[in-house]
Amino acid sequence: AVGKERLVLDLSCRKKDDGKYYVVTDRWQKFTELAVDEATVRSLESKCSEFLVHAVDVEGKMSGIEADMVRMLGELVTIPCTYAGGATTLEDLALVKELGRGKVDLTIGSALDIF
Repeated sequence: AVGKERLVLDLSCRKKDDGKYYVVTDRWQKFTELAVDEATVRSLESKCSEFLVHAVDVEGKMSGIEADMVRMLGELVTIPCTYAGGATTLEDLALVKELGRGKVDLTIGSALDIF
């Protein structure tokens, strides 16, 4: 059996007009009713060992990070968390470290010009 200590939960999120982030599905086009807030984070933390959180509005665009999301994650998470979306520069890395209060890591994909 696989326990929570082996589970990384991948949350793809978009901001709605109400200013809150929600989990999205179906190629990031369909909003769920699951808001990424303190209650959701606490509930999900008990079921996994780590989060991978995608800011889909900036994912792959190399236009900078979704600062509000990183700040929120830094305030809420108590387990390891990796943020993905929009990062291009070392300044983005430093900003994630600052806004995420040292609790949020960063993954960079499209910005790496290796292909």
